[in-house]
Amino acid sequence: MKKVRIGAGAGFSGDRIEPAVELAQQGHLDFLVFECLAERTIAMSQLRKREDSNAGYDPLLVERMRAILPACRRNGVRVISNMGAANPRAAALQTIEIARTLGLHGLRIACMEGDDVLLLKDAFKAFDDQPLPAHAMIISANAYLGADALAEVLDRGADVVLTGRVADPSLFLGALIHSFGWNAASWDLLGQGTAVGHLLECAGQLTGGYFADPGCKDVPGLDRLGFPLAEVIEDGSAMLTKVEGSGGLISLQTCREQILYEVLNPSAYITPDVIADFTGIRFDQQARGAMRVSGAKGQARPQDYKVSIGVDDGVIAEGQISYAGPGALPRAELARQILDKRLAHIGADDLRIDLIGLSSMHGPPGDWPAPYEVRLRAAARFTREIDAKRLTREVESLYLNGPAAGAGVTFSVRENIAIVPALIARELVTPSFSMEVAR
Repeated sequence: MKKVRIGAGAGFSGDRIEPAVELAQQGHLDFLVFECLAERTIAMSQLRKREDSNAGYDPLLVERMRAILPACRRNGVRVISNMGAANPRAAALQTIEIARTLGLHGLRIACMEGDDVLLLKDAFKAFDDQPLPAHAMIISANAYLGADALAEVLDRGADVVLTGRVADPSLFLGALIHSFGWNAASWDLLGQGTAVGHLLECAGQLTGGYFADPGCKDVPGLDRLGFPLAEVIEDGSAMLTKVEGSGGLISLQTCREQILYEVLNPSAYITPDVIADFTGIRFDQQARGAMRVSGAKGQARPQDYKVSIGVDDGVIAEGQISYAGPGALPRAELARQILDKRLAHIGADDLRIDLIGLSSMHGPPGDWPAPYEVRLRAAARFTREIDAKRLTREVESLYLNGPAAGAGVTFSVRENIAIVPALIARELVTPSFSMEVAR
């Protein structure tokens, strides 16, 4: 029976690179997938592209490609990634140049576009009755493309495919559709393939990252965490494992947590390819460090694509200062009271003044022992940058105008991008691709 081995090379833009190299070298893979886009990531990438038409792709693209392409070419591993972000074409051109520099002649590198639907904003529909933003506020809009277009690019022989916004599990499902020739209406197969993709998409989360809790959920070797791979057969079931000797673990508990991660309704997980049903999934331990997954199903895909809209939401100012030693908490509390009065009339939205390590996560702690050190953080959202800078100046002024022994002031003012979901009719969106051979 035909088997396809897919590895997860990244679970977010800033992920480690060494585990991906390990997979490329020792994973006996057919595909290595890098999932690097979050909702705000692509909006910020669009801003970088506005400033420089050759920018807007993942900041670690060059480093990743230099690290993994030689082993992938040597071992016949094809690479799929949404590291193209806001500029898949520029990402592909950069990768072609890297391939040339490395002497990887004949490598076929494709970019997949069509997810940028900013010019179609008049056709946006509300998502779950959430109001659409005013046109003037919209700075980016990207549809979540599916696996069908990606499978077509692979059918044309691409060794490396760089995309913009594609739904996370679709990056993996596209490779499976291409490899097994699954029919576009084989909903149960697509549901099971989506389950595999969802398990892999966050990379190290499946092998114990973002899972470990010492004494409760112990994970060995987190300093050398291995990323997961799946050996998938034609019925969509798969064996989940990792490179032998790498750190981390794959267990029933890590699999259960990951399959539910960011899934609002396990019986109807909506993707561009299928509405997947995870309620019948089975995880069966096969051997130490190997887990078989099967049993997901699916229903017909939705008629609309989801759209991630980036919205100009002003600027955020933040300032921090530390207090330490005896009386640290009363001094920090006095600083908080001073800032609260000083910042009361500067037009801030969502002003927060927190004591990190004491009240910043869950509010006042109740009857806890006084801490020896406290860091005060003030942050707020502003319409005007000039008002935002007032907050940072007020925090800095606490050096000589506030309680004794404040130290370590830091501050920043940054553009704030909010994300608003929307829908767009599938027939209005046309994925496209182009391919070039490194010579």
